Amino acid sequence: MTTLVQIGNLKIRVFANDHNPPHFHIGTPDHAAAVSISSLEIIAGTMPNTDLKVALRWARENQEALESEWNRLNG
Repeated sequence: MTTLVQIGNLKIRVFANDHNPPHFHIGTPDHAAAVSISSLEIIAGTMPNTDLKVALRWARENQEALESEWNRLNG
């Protein structure tokens, strides 16, 4: 598991040997969600809107890095 960024108590991670579709994980102490890299839609779990907005803003700005890390760990 690679933590790409931590913003406050929110962590954005990509796991090795993970299942398709390519996705990243958003985690806080109380919530966890998996988000599709291509569509930026939640595919599993839940996340409060305030945390989700912060994570998705970062993901939009770093979508290429997310794709690259997914391919490195799962290619």
